[in-house]
Parts: sequence; structure tokens; C-alpha cells
Amino acid sequence: MSELASQIYFFLVGAAVMLALLGLGAAVIMPAADRWSKQFFITFFGILVIYTGFGVGEAFIMNRPDMRSALLFIDFFESLLSSFLLLLMTAFLLHCCGEKWQRSPLFGAVAALWAIYIVIISITPFTTCFYSYTPENEFYRGPFYFLLVLLIEAMNLLSLAGVFRRRSKLSLRYYCSFLIVFLPLTVIGFIHFFVSVFFFLAICIVLFALAMYVLILSDQIDQTVRQQREIAHQHASIMVLQMRPHFIYNTMMSIYYLCKQDADLAQRVTLDFTTYLRKNFTALASEELIPFSDELEHTRAYLAVEQAQFEDSLFVDYDTPHTDFRVPPLTLQPIAENAVKHGMDPDSEPLHILIRTKHSASGSEIIVENNGADFEPADDSEPHIALKNIQQRLAMMCRGELAVTPREGGGTVVRVTIPDQRS
Repeated sequence: MSELASQIYFFLVGAAVMLALLGLGAAVIMPAADRWSKQFFITFFGILVIYTGFGVGEAFIMNRPDMRSALLFIDFFESLLSSFLLLLMTAFLLHCCGEKWQRSPLFGAVAALWAIYIVIISITPFTTCFYSYTPENEFYRGPFYFLLVLLIEAMNLLSLAGVFRRRSKLSLRYYCSFLIVFLPLTVIGFIHFFVSVFFFLAICIVLFALAMYVLILSDQIDQTVRQQREIAHQHASIMVLQMRPHFIYNTMMSIYYLCKQDADLAQRVTLDFTTYLRKNFTALASEELIPFSDELEHTRAYLAVEQAQFEDSLFVDYDTPHTDFRVPPLTLQPIAENAVKHGMDPDSEPLHILIRTKHSASGSEIIVENNGADFEPADDSEPHIALKNIQQRLAMMCRGELAVTPREGGGTVVRVTIPDQRS
């Protein structure tokens, strides 16, 4: 083997070793979507580590004629492990498609070919019919070497056909990963019928390892995002379940006294309070974006109840011509509630809240202004925790943003930006 070829081979083997170790570490440390998948990735990358270890050994003794017997030993285990990885991938394909690999004709056919292949490679060290090495450790094809290539090529073709046939059951990411695994191996295997292309086979193994490593990382990213969404939804649920007891108590008491003082107002407050409660519990059950008009109705009901209690101390204005967009549930209402809780001061002037919407180049915007207490960025009080919760859910559910700034003349401005869904 020439010096340049040796350097390229060492580089490829080193890349495969690194990917195998990284993949094994990720498979062991990171939780998988299900137990079967975790065991598969641990087994797959564990075998790949051993296989690449043999590859390192082969690279070191390739130019050592006195170690030809060790080279045959390494070839046997490399052939055994690499073919077993193909069998594992077939089982993984069936698992991803929701099929039982034990009962699959595809797996049965691939397993039968693998069994024949194992029988043949078990006798290769004792005969030159399939392959051998010259005294200078040059690889020599025997008259029946094509049988080894044929069996591996048949395994690849069957698995590749299985991928194409089951493409509707696979996500795009998994479909591409299986193609990256089987398609290059199939093409290079066909060429290998006629000429030896071991370097290209090494490249295929690197692509094989890379595809599986990217797959396990992408699965972890998806699982992390799902967990974050669940946590955000739980935060929203807690926000609903922890409605201020004194707010409910004061509302009920206000309705009680209004029944004698102003029956019509008592009816309106009761209707608004019922709407507020209904929207709260609807938001609790919702995990998707909702029309902004629903969120606005929720906020109007809440503020109407507060206005009935505070009378001339709370004034609310709406300027919402743009409502044709969707938001995470419990986006605007908690901001309005935060404005009342944080801005209301009996010893100061009445609290004025302005809720506006508009459409801009950055998307749909919701602006909530109040003239209450000034915003303190370093404050870790409950109102700011509520805003942080909203900010997290906006980012995860619709790539939205929330910004809090001081209002000119005193008070606070909360601006929510929702990118256009079509973009």
C-alpha cells in the first residue's frame, strides 16, 4: 500500500472510530424515545467501536508481512461484524415502521443470507478459494470471491428495497438516514464485483456511522423539544390552577353585593366571570396555537371583572384592528393580569391599560401598555416569572418573542411579536 493510500486509510479509520465512540457515548448517556431504540443504538455503536478497532489494527499491520495470519484473523472479524451491522439495520428499519422483525419475511431473507455468509467466511482462513494475501500482504481475489460480494450485495439490495417500499411509514429524516446507509453500500458493492474498492467501502462505513450518529442526536433534540413543550404546558396548567384565590373570592363577593345594588351589572359581571373561567379551563386543555380573537375574548372577560371591582381605578382601552393570527393559549390574558397586579396602586392615579395589535414586517404584534409602577428588569418577583413563562412558550410554540420596556412617562410596555405562520 502506498504512503498516500495509507494516510487516507488512517484518516478514514480514525473518523469512523471517533464517530463510533461519540455514538456509543450518546447512546449510553442520553435517554432514547423507547427502550428498544436505546438498546439498538448501544449495540450498534458498541459493535462499530469493536469493528473500527480491528480496522486500526489492520492499518498498523498492513505493511508487516510477518503478521499475515493476524491479518486473516482481523479480516474474519471485520467481515463478521460489518455484516451483522447490516442485519441490525434491517431489524431497526422494521422497528421504525412498526413491524415485528421476528415475523418479517424481509428480516428472514436477510438473516438467511447472513447465515450463509458467516459459514463461508468461517472457512476463508483455511482456503485460498475466496481470497488470500501475497507474501507482501497484497490482497488477492480467489475464484469464488464473488460469492462473498454477492451475499452482501443481496443483503443490501433487499434492505434498500425494504426502505423504498416502506417510505410512507418513515419520517423524512429516517428515510434519508436509511438511504445514506444502504444506497452507497449497494453501489460500491456492485463496483466491488469487478475491482477492489476498499477505500470507498471505508468511506461508506464512515457515512454509515455518521448517519446513525446524526439520527440519535436529532432524536434527542426532538425529545428535548417535546419535554420543553410539556414543561411549558405544565407551567400554563399551574398558572390556571393557581388562579388567585382572593381574585375569585372578591369577584364572588362583588357579585353578591351587586345583586342588590345593581342587578344588571351583577349579571354582566357573572357572565364575564363565567367566560373568564371557561377560557381558563379551555386553555388548560389546549396544546396548540389558538386564534387571537379567543385570547382577546378571554382578556376582555378578565379585565371586565377587574373593572367591576375597582370601578373608577381601572380603565382599559382596546385598539385591535388586526386579529387574524394565532397565539399560544394564555398569552395576552396573563400579561393583562400582570399589568393589573403589578400596576395597581390605591395611592396613585387610576391605572390605564391600552391593548393594541398591528401587523408589521416582522409579523403580528400585540402591545400592552400601562401607566403603573415602573418596570424593574432585575426583579424576580411573581409577575416577572409569569412573563418569562410566556416568553418560553412563545419561543417554543411559534418562534414568537416577548420584550418588556419602560413606558415613556412611567409604566411598562409589553410587546409580543408573532412571526407570520405562512413564513
